[in-house]
Amino acid sequence: MAQEIEHKFLLANDDWREYVSHSVIYKQGYLSSQPTSSIRVRISDSEAWLNIKSATIGTQRSEYEYEIPLADAHEILNNLCLKPVIEKTRYHVTHENHEWEIDEFDGENEGLIVAEIELEAVGEMFAKPDWIGAEVTQDVRYYNNNLAREPYCQWRDDV
Repeated sequence: MAQEIEHKFLLANDDWREYVSHSVIYKQGYLSSQPTSSIRVRISDSEAWLNIKSATIGTQRSEYEYEIPLADAHEILNNLCLKPVIEKTRYHVTHENHEWEIDEFDGENEGLIVAEIELEAVGEMFAKPDWIGAEVTQDVRYYNNNLAREPYCQWRDDV
């Protein structure tokens, strides 16, 4: 079984931007978002994937990902996925031997920026850069499948 071990954080400031090695623009949509799992399609400029993820809240979840034809992914995203579609730029930053992925959202989630770190094992130690803010791993509002149902523009005044 594929496992994802991940922590999510808000950003304390924009200092991370000077350390970006590269970025990718993604669009992703959800075909299903159930209490037990979510099924999404994600596209970049030249690739597409079908992803199935358990809906477990916390740092460890089951995840399966399969590459699919880009043309099929566009059709699925445009015709079958729940709206709004998630639009984001993912920035990659390396800090003390760990890769951080920082998602800056557009569209109905514009204004939201979340940093994620994937780990090899539960309990693995990692250094938090100065630009990392509060951890939101346990807050379901920050999960992409929830942002598709209740976008940041609808709840950001409550944060």
